[in-house]
Amino acid sequence: MHLSLVLVATAFGALTGILVPRAAYRLAVEPEEPWRTACPAGHPMTGWARGWLGPPRCGAASTAPEASGRCSAYGAAAVVAPVVCTLVCAALAAVVGPRPELAVWLLLTPFATVLAVVDATVHRLPDVLTLPLAGVAVVLLGAASLVNGSGGSWAGAAGGALALAGVYFVLFLIHPTGMGFGDVKLALLVGAVLGWYGWTVLFAGFFLGLVLGSAYGIGLMVLRRAGRKSAVPFGPFMLVGALLGLFLGAAAVSG
Repeated sequence: MHLSLVLVATAFGALTGILVPRAAYRLAVEPEEPWRTACPAGHPMTGWARGWLGPPRCGAASTAPEASGRCSAYGAAAVVAPVVCTLVCAALAAVVGPRPELAVWLLLTPFATVLAVVDATVHRLPDVLTLPLAGVAVVLLGAASLVNGSGGSWAGAAGGALALAGVYFVLFLIHPTGMGFGDVKLALLVGAVLGWYGWTVLFAGFFLGLVLGSAYGIGLMVLRRAGRKSAVPFGPFMLVGALLGLFLGAAAVSG
């Protein structure tokens, strides 16, 4: 294990993870609604990039009589997202090692975390992230494929993006109430990431995401918290399946 690389990746995950909650909060709105411009207490969003980048807590002073200091955090994501980003980046560095594609996986991690939080919150995958991220992933993996020591194939990434999006499009047509079109768009990104390491990894990541999402839905029905026609946020499970697939693919290349 390259300890210095893991430490750098951990620091990157921690720093970028701090920025995730605010972006996720602003994007977590219902369709056709504008992105949020104020914190839960009504304070205007301020900071870098027109308020999109900033700490996981509002910078304004709290007006609640029982509170002191800054306003409350942006929900549970203020704690969970930074931890998830940190752990995922550290794990990727440990498994992938000093290969050029690691930079791509690390750059995609905070954005994938935003998507997971938003989908889990409002059952929506914003187009402003899904489609651009898919294009960025393909371009960056193309650059990584030109560097010595890369562990995958750009052709596999491009083909995987199209193939997995096609599969999810068919699933959407078969069961539109259980599979949103946002999942089809996210499949472009997931397919590119998994396809980098080959078709076996692509299938494994797809299957793992499907199993995890199905298990979650079945669990909700068993607990009577959802019915057969209830919508389930599938994006987080697609992303977890992609992460597990990356671990499998990187481990196979390293082995």
